[in-house]
Amino acid sequence: MIEPILTGRQLTRRFPGRPHPALDGVDITVRPGVGLGIVGESGAGKTTLLRLLLGVDRPSTGEVQFAGQPLDRTRRREFRRQVQVVFQDPRSSLNPRMPVASIVGEPLRSLRIGRDRAARAERVAQVLTAVGLRPEDGRRYPHEFSGGQRQRIAIARALAPAPRVLLADEPVSALDVSVRLQIIELLQELVERLGLTLVLVSHDLAIVSQLCQEVLVMRHGRVVESGATADVLTRPVDPYTRALLAAIPQLPADLYPSPEEQ
Repeated sequence: MIEPILTGRQLTRRFPGRPHPALDGVDITVRPGVGLGIVGESGAGKTTLLRLLLGVDRPSTGEVQFAGQPLDRTRRREFRRQVQVVFQDPRSSLNPRMPVASIVGEPLRSLRIGRDRAARAERVAQVLTAVGLRPEDGRRYPHEFSGGQRQRIAIARALAPAPRVLLADEPVSALDVSVRLQIIELLQELVERLGLTLVLVSHDLAIVSQLCQEVLVMRHGRVVESGATADVLTRPVDPYTRALLAAIPQLPADLYPSPEEQ
C-alpha cells in the first residue's frame, strides 16, 4: 500500500473567544497521485484545515504528518519544497511592486534551489510557459495582466520548486465565469502531466468532481462524509451532502462517472 504523503489525525483547532472549535477531531489522508476535494459552505472549517496542512498554523490537538513523519522545524525546508499553495485571490497574493519573473522565482531563492541565477531564470521561463504565458512576460508587473492571467502566474510560482503536492484554496472563485473553465482545465492538465497530487478546497461540487478522485465533506468543523467522489456525489449518505447537491440548479448526468467508468 502506498504511504500517504500528508495526513492529519484528530485535528482540532480552537480560537480564543469562540465557543466552538473551528475544527473538531478531523482525520484526513492525502495519497500520492489522488486528488482530494474538501467541500462545505463558508465557516465549515475548510481553510482552517488547509492552513494546518500547510504548516502555517498548528492544531490545538492532533498531529499533521508529512511522508509519515511529524511536520516539525527540522523538515520545514523539504516540506516547503514539496508542498506548495495557490491562493484564492491572485490580486492579493502577488506583490504588485515585483516583476512577474521575481514573483515566480521567489520560492527558488528562498529555498535555495538552482545552482545560479541563470538556472533559476531558466526554471522561471519553463513554468511560465507551462501555464500558458510567455517567458518575456516575466518583465511585466501583475497589474498588466487579467485576473485569469494573474492566477496563471500564481500557479507558475507554486510550480517553480517542482512540488509533489499542490494545495489550492478556492483557486477560481475570484475569477470571472468566462475564465474559470480555462484555469480548471489548466490545473487538470498540469496534475496529469506533472504527476501532482492536488488538494482542492472549494464550495463548487462540479469543480471537485472534475479535478478530484476523492472528496471530504465538512460542516461546522467536522467531516460528515468522505469517500470516492463519484460515490459521494451520486449516492450521498449524509443529509448535509444531499442538501449541498440539491442546492445546485442543474447537474449534467454525465458529470459524475460511475465507479465502473473510472
